[in-house]
Amino acid sequence: MNARVNTADPSPGAFPLTPRSMPHVLLSLIRNPLDALPPEIFDEPVVFTRLGGKLRVYLADPELIYQALVRNSDALGKGEDVRRLLGPALGDGILTSDGAHWKWQRQSVAGAFRHEKLLELQPAMIAAAQRRRDLWLTHKDGALDLCQEMMRTTFDIIVETMMSGGEGIDVDRVERNITDYLKPTGWKFALGLLGAPEWMPHPGKEKAKAAVTFLRATLAKVIAERRRSGIERSDLVSMLLGAADPETGRTMNDEEIIDNLMTFITAGHETTALGLAWTLHLLARHSDCQARLFDEIAAATDGGPLLAEHVGKLTYARQVFSEAMRLYPPAPIISRAALREFTLGAYTIPAGTILYVPIYAVHRHASIWEDPLVFDPERFEPETAKSRHRFAFMPFGAGPRVCIGNGFAMMEAVAILAVLLQRFRVTGPNEPSPKPIMKVTLRPMHPLPIHLVER
Repeated sequence: MNARVNTADPSPGAFPLTPRSMPHVLLSLIRNPLDALPPEIFDEPVVFTRLGGKLRVYLADPELIYQALVRNSDALGKGEDVRRLLGPALGDGILTSDGAHWKWQRQSVAGAFRHEKLLELQPAMIAAAQRRRDLWLTHKDGALDLCQEMMRTTFDIIVETMMSGGEGIDVDRVERNITDYLKPTGWKFALGLLGAPEWMPHPGKEKAKAAVTFLRATLAKVIAERRRSGIERSDLVSMLLGAADPETGRTMNDEEIIDNLMTFITAGHETTALGLAWTLHLLARHSDCQARLFDEIAAATDGGPLLAEHVGKLTYARQVFSEAMRLYPPAPIISRAALREFTLGAYTIPAGTILYVPIYAVHRHASIWEDPLVFDPERFEPETAKSRHRFAFMPFGAGPRVCIGNGFAMMEAVAILAVLLQRFRVTGPNEPSPKPIMKVTLRPMHPLPIHLVER
């Protein structure tokens, strides 16, 4: 797919602006930011709009996305939208920071996500999935809420692997507070578009503020206990405690450590959990794909319990999870702000432009995918996947700021699917899938119920 843009006059004032209704956009942002996307971006390679006094560019052409996020990555920053939305919870951590501060934080935690380190974590991932399986054995006769079940499973894994048990964290309370924080994010989007001051009240604001206070205080206790005990562990907490800026030698203070733990615990477990929930929801509607998974799991394990060495053999499970994330990318939109002028295709993008990569639209784009709304894991067979542009599929983002935990998430998801589906077949109601709603991550508007059939 190539950008169909007017190359006759690439000056900053010559953008073919798509008109938008400010009231419609504001209402959509409050209700569901996905509905605020220009409808044209599902068919066109690029859409230019002007709202809130700023040029806003939406990219769906993989080549233009590559030019923006890779070739011009140094011209882009996270921008005010991200800081306003996530800053209160994640501070100036790896997800929200820019420049040298971002770079040294990423370097500090990179070791936790090396492939050999991830292989060491596989037994803990499998054990957490087995605990969920055993709980499911006591709920065979009732419907389960997939999002809730997967949130608890991935939270169990992130706390066990990254925090060595988490010093007694109250998982249910943490989960409720994460939801309380994310619930009013549509209001933050809308007020940010209007340029309203951050102190302006809005529905859910005080509850979200209390949630942040609780979550950060919970992690402060973990850090304090780790410092008090002096015990060295091979986990993310110890890595952050020992991290030092290679240029200045300074170490992270407790607030900076909390920023990064908040990032990995909230964003890290939530995205994988939602990807798994949508995956099982889709499998419940596609018994043929589920049967093929059963066969692959049985062949890899030879009928025995899943072991760490089996996970890498489950290629179809990876395809299934990838296809679910194509349809329902857990992080559905990337936003950036242009720090300086740069060239994008035939256009000169001025400083101050807001750039969006609507991953949700890219993954459903009619010019990139055949029958884009159909669930078809065979799209991710190795040879088929190689034939696509690298930036046609990017559930973990792209460029230098690609999600550092993408390998962790994929390994975790495959292990969980294998353990659960080795024991259960999942079924669901014959109803249309609930509409996805963006609350930073892509959640279903209504619960995703499934029923379990023991195999």
